[in-house]
Order: sequence, then C-alpha cells, then structure tokens
Amino acid sequence: MPVKLLMTWDIAPEREQEYFEFVIGEFIPGIQHLGFETIEAWATIYGDYPQILVAMLAPDLPGAQRVINSVEWSSLQERLFGFVKNYSVKLVPNKGGFQF
Repeated sequence: MPVKLLMTWDIAPEREQEYFEFVIGEFIPGIQHLGFETIEAWATIYGDYPQILVAMLAPDLPGAQRVINSVEWSSLQERLFGFVKNYSVKLVPNKGGFQF
C-alpha cells in the first residue's frame, strides 16, 4: 500500500534565497532520485502552522523506511537543516487528498 512522507518546516529568515536554491536544485530532485514522488507542496500564508508542507509518495512502507534510513537521505536532511527550523517528518498511509 502506498505511503506518504509528510515533511514540514519553517524557513530560516536569513537564509531564504539559499534555501530556495537548495530545495529546488538539490533537495527535491535528490529525494525523487531516492524513489519518492513529489505530489504536494504547500506554503502557509496565515496562521500558526508550519510555513512549508511537502508530501511525497512511496510505493510501500518498507521501501519508504529503507530510504529514510539511508545515508543519502541523512545527507540531504542534514543539508536542509542549515536552511530551516522546526523540521518534522512522518510516514502516513496514503488516503488521497490533503493530509497533515
């Protein structure tokens, strides 16, 4: 059964330009190369919620767990941490539509 990888974070204000260059140029393509499919990206404009939510789809839970336990995943995640704060990640069953 497909699963969603849900990631949320806030962009560090002093790193916005570098953040966008990294996420668009390296982070999202890197995650896609590991086997996840990007299906949603949301930005919060108002309210007390994480600024960014990204949803990726994986074919199954064991495969998703292998990826998030890989050295490649850890490397991408560590680089992301230089640009964001309040990072959260979780795997959930894919129920279709928006999930938080």
